[in-house]
Amino acid sequence: MRPGRRRYAGLVARAGVALAGVVLAGVVLAGVALAAAGGRPGSVPAATPVPPRPRLVVGAKRFTESAVLAEVMAQLVERHLGVEVERRFNLAGTDICFGALANGAIDLYVEYSGTALRSLLGDQRRLAAAAALAVVRAGLERRFGVAVLAPFGFDNSYALAMRRDRAFELGITQLSDLGRHPLRFGFSHEFVGRADGLAGLRQQYALQVARLVELDHDLAYRALDEGAIDVLDAYGTDAKLSGGRLLVLADDLGFFPPYEGVPLVRREALRRFPGLESTLALIAGRIDTDTMRRLNAEVEGLGRTPANVATRLLLRLGLTDVTMGRDVRSRGLLALLLARRGITLRLAGQHLLLTGLATLLACLIGVPLGLVAARRARVATLVLGVVGVLQTVPSLALLAFMLPLFGIGTRPAIVALLIYGLLPIVRNTIAGLRAVEPRLLEVGRGLGMTPAQLLRRVELPLAVPVILAGIRTAAVITVGTATLAAFIGAGGLGEPIVSGLSMNDFRLVLSGALPAALLALALDGALWALERLATPRGLRLAAARSRR
Repeated sequence: MRPGRRRYAGLVARAGVALAGVVLAGVVLAGVALAAAGGRPGSVPAATPVPPRPRLVVGAKRFTESAVLAEVMAQLVERHLGVEVERRFNLAGTDICFGALANGAIDLYVEYSGTALRSLLGDQRRLAAAAALAVVRAGLERRFGVAVLAPFGFDNSYALAMRRDRAFELGITQLSDLGRHPLRFGFSHEFVGRADGLAGLRQQYALQVARLVELDHDLAYRALDEGAIDVLDAYGTDAKLSGGRLLVLADDLGFFPPYEGVPLVRREALRRFPGLESTLALIAGRIDTDTMRRLNAEVEGLGRTPANVATRLLLRLGLTDVTMGRDVRSRGLLALLLARRGITLRLAGQHLLLTGLATLLACLIGVPLGLVAARRARVATLVLGVVGVLQTVPSLALLAFMLPLFGIGTRPAIVALLIYGLLPIVRNTIAGLRAVEPRLLEVGRGLGMTPAQLLRRVELPLAVPVILAGIRTAAVITVGTATLAAFIGAGGLGEPIVSGLSMNDFRLVLSGALPAALLALALDGALWALERLATPRGLRLAAARSRR
């Protein structure tokens, strides 16, 4: 074989090995993820299938109270009905939770009568608690086939709160007083967008908003303590309202409706589990406002997990005899990491599944797109413009946009992550192909190569290192962005991060953040090695000489 052909053969071999390595890595990542997440082939012969055990899916929003009540319901069902319960917690807001319930992704979650009245049914009337609950019960049943079960016994109304010293300084005791001063408001993202939130409140009380900061609910309390904001939105059962340091402003014009905590359940789930309604009735009316505030304080102040707090409550009420585990904050960081190693392995498996499949699909779409766009300047401008715009969409907004199309869980997360991974892959594919020396292409044409042969034997081998650099960037971006998938019930290492933020527990946050960072570093190192393997020796030597 002539030297020139041997060189081309070597380049083609490297390119083939590199691209095959990327595909194989994606398949391996997905396989490892499925194994770590618990998926394995069944050992039962096909002729004797075992019917799946009935499973109830319980959802929860991403704040303490929702998780505690979801755990109470889940443990009751497990204890009294013997049903397998899947928990999908930390879902981002009412729209996502109720959308998941309506489309069957979850079977049960806790909502509030005022939220259902205003946000889900669009009813802006001011109704007493009993009347509001009756309207909600009839409306959700008729329009969505959702049953509203008996309330837990507490009213968790929205409220606005200020530091007591600041309120005394400005002479503010009720919401009507806010209109006299331009103030800095720190509201949760959901409150800003709700019909019974900022928009209606601003109109009702003529608020003077000097500055509006959208904050996670738990972080707003820290901002208030530090003086970064003057007013925050609170829930009536917030543990942080105890102690007298904060002043809850009186709703003197009666803007906020009653917010009784109630279980919402799909009618189809009640048919599948005949004893479900009577089981949940065991807790009806047994959690008053003071009790709910104390349960929240046990999580946020004492560091107990929602599952631990739920078990303690059920023990006190005589509804379970299951013993409790140790509290989270009784352990140091290292002890917590060791205690959670099984959980972390499972979550890392889910994270790998999301990352591996999203990166693999982004390669399968992005590389061909880049190949086509590299040949035509107008197509390249259009393609890069579209994927660039998609990259600018906020992560949570993109995840939320996917929910109506794919429901909650891994599918919308994988599609969103795939979209985020396209830009670096497409851009580097175009850049790698355009960086090939025109003289080499002329030589190839002079040797009688067709365009397909030029691509296969010259362009791709030389462009593969740059393409792999884009894939490497996309993979690392995907690992980080995948932590947000916890907000739509896709699992992964974002779960302890979100839970730790809601519980104000930095160690729990680190139990998810550290493995995610290590995973990103490991993946980056593996793809760097693959990139180096795919780079021809001559190019490596030239790059080394240029750095001297």
